[in-house]
Amino acid sequence: MRALLMMFENKLLAALLLALTFSCAVQAQPQPLVEGQNYHLLKSAQTPEVPGKIEVVEFFSYRCPHCASFDPLLNAWIKKLPADVVVRRVPVGAAFRPDFAAVQRLYYALDALGLEEALHGKVFDAIHKEHVELSSVEDITAFMAKQGVPKEKFLAAYNAFGVQARIRRADTMLPAYQIRNVPTLAVDGRYVVIANSLEGMISTADALVNKVREQKGLNKPAAAPGKK
Repeated sequence: MRALLMMFENKLLAALLLALTFSCAVQAQPQPLVEGQNYHLLKSAQTPEVPGKIEVVEFFSYRCPHCASFDPLLNAWIKKLPADVVVRRVPVGAAFRPDFAAVQRLYYALDALGLEEALHGKVFDAIHKEHVELSSVEDITAFMAKQGVPKEKFLAAYNAFGVQARIRRADTMLPAYQIRNVPTLAVDGRYVVIANSLEGMISTADALVNKVREQKGLNKPAAAPGKK
């Protein structure tokens, strides 16, 4: 009798373990993306600027506190991305909010000078941690001088025709991508991320990248060598 009871208990335990394993496996499956809940699908697809890559565009402003909080999360995600994905930052300016104009131009000046990687985070810190006022060209020039960039050199980049052209391009992208808030991520010129948290924005963008890869019949490559 005891042997039968032990056999029954063992079978019951095995069944429970199997059920628990199945439950965990089901829960581990990624939830399907839902249009209108996880992303907006643009009616007019935009052409990515980087051919041959799955392009993710971040719309942001240095003056936006949420963008400042999001930047470390985005940087950590970028470091883990495989070689077929590229992230491009687009600063919003006066077309989004008048007081964003100066720092929009600052971003493109940094990029033109080859200083975006070195100083991008420092601009966020200056505004949101050190409370440095960067709302005018005089403020920005003084800040850049402290970073070791001569006034004349910086102003040449800040006022360059190429920077102005990029600003015009960025301004036209806002209605094209239907940008209403920053930070916002857009994937492959078609999907605009909807998320309730900054972490959720990253996970949804990651899922959309996988969705695009599947649509294009691409295999996921390894992370880009030497990626920082």
